Amino acid sequence: MIQRLSIGELHAFELTETSRTWLVERPIQIAVYVVLAIVLRFAAHRLIDRMTRPRSSGTPPLLRPLQERAPRGLKDPVVAERRAQRARTIGSVLKSTVSIVVLVWVVLQILGTLGVNVTPFIASAGIIGVALGFGAQNLVRDFLSGIFMLLEDQYGVGDVVDLGEATGTVESVGLRVTTIRDVGGTLWYCRNGEIIRVGNMSQGYAVAVVDLPIAHAANVHRACEVALRAVLESARADAIVEDVLDEPEMLGVNSVTAESVMLRITAKVKPGRQWAVQRAFTRAALVAFEQDDVEAPYVSVLTSSRNGA
Repeated sequence: MIQRLSIGELHAFELTETSRTWLVERPIQIAVYVVLAIVLRFAAHRLIDRMTRPRSSGTPPLLRPLQERAPRGLKDPVVAERRAQRARTIGSVLKSTVSIVVLVWVVLQILGTLGVNVTPFIASAGIIGVALGFGAQNLVRDFLSGIFMLLEDQYGVGDVVDLGEATGTVESVGLRVTTIRDVGGTLWYCRNGEIIRVGNMSQGYAVAVVDLPIAHAANVHRACEVALRAVLESARADAIVEDVLDEPEMLGVNSVTAESVMLRITAKVKPGRQWAVQRAFTRAALVAFEQDDVEAPYVSVLTSSRNGA
C-alpha cells in the first residue's frame, strides 16, 4: 500500500512539472520574445524616423554620407522636397526590412521554444527565396534599380530628366516606378528596371545654347558683335539676371548650310532655367538683328526667288 502511494504521488508530481513547463514557462518565454520583438521594431523605426527627418540644415542625417548631386540653394523648396522624398523612400525600405527580419526572428524563436526543429524551415526558406527570385525577376530588378537610383541620387522630385522614351519633370520617385510629367501634360510611369540611361538636366548647372541664323551675305563679324551685345544686355535684365551664372560667350559660326550661317551663343545658368534664358536671348538677338540691319536668311532666299522669277 505504501509502495503504490509513492508511485501515485511521483506520477502526480511529474504531471505538475509538465503542466508548469507548458502552461507557465513556455508562455512566459514566448511573451518575452514577442515583447522584445515589438520593442526592437519600435526602437529601430524610431531611429529610422530620426535619421530621415530633415534637420535645420535641410538635409536628413541619413543622406549626409550618401552621394548627392543636388543643385545649389539649400532653401529651394524643390530641392528640399527632393531630399525629403528620397529620405522617406529609403526610410520605408529600411522599415520594411527591419520588420521582416524581426518577424522572422521571433517566429523562429517561438518555434524553437515549442520544441520544433527550425532547421528544415530555414532550408525551405532558402529554396522558396530562390524560387521567388526566378519567378519575379522583373520585380526584383525594379526594386534593386530603385534602391541604387536612390543611393546614387541619379534624379529626384522636380528634376527634368530624359529617360529615353519619356522626357519631363519627375513628380514622384518610388522603388518600383518613377512618374514623369512631360511638356504636353502626359504622366509617364517608368519602371526602374527598364531605365537604361538617365539624362538629368537639373543637377549642378545647365547651359543655355542659342543658335542664331543669318544670311550668307551678312557680315559675320558684325553679326557676332550685335548678337553678343544684345545677349549681354538681356542677361542683366531683372527677369533672368538671377538665372545666369556666367556671362554669355559667343562661340562664333557653328554651322553653314545651304539656307543660312548659324551663330552659337552659350551661357552657364541655373539648372532648369536654360529654356527661359534661351528664349530671352533669342528674342533680344533677333530684335537687335532687325534694328542693325543684319540680314536674315529668309530675306536672301526670298530675294533670290524674286530675282529668279
